[in-house]
Amino acid sequence: MIRALLVFLLLATPANAADMAFFMKNPHARDVAVELHGEKNVWPGGDQVYLLEGRSQKSVPIACTEGETICYGAWVFADDRISFGVGPKNDLDCTDCCAVCVAKSTATIDLVR
Repeated sequence: MIRALLVFLLLATPANAADMAFFMKNPHARDVAVELHGEKNVWPGGDQVYLLEGRSQKSVPIACTEGETICYGAWVFADDRISFGVGPKNDLDCTDCCAVCVAKSTATIDLVR
């Protein structure tokens, strides 16, 4: 019985799940809202955002799928006309605003235009 339970748990656990961190830096004086957009998920999700106060930085951990591409969308808090990365609707073209999910790694986000 215990062996069957262990086999079930091993099969039920995704082999490609990874914990990764994103280190975000806001060099601007104004507060900035940030979302991370994966192929199937959005972090933090649930109509929430990561808030970076002016001239601050923070690291946020996420659970993602190994090899998944994750892009950031950011905008000045309360004014989404000023945006960075893929923007607030994940619909802007960007360069250098995506990272690949790699277990136990950190990607850096510099919020520059």
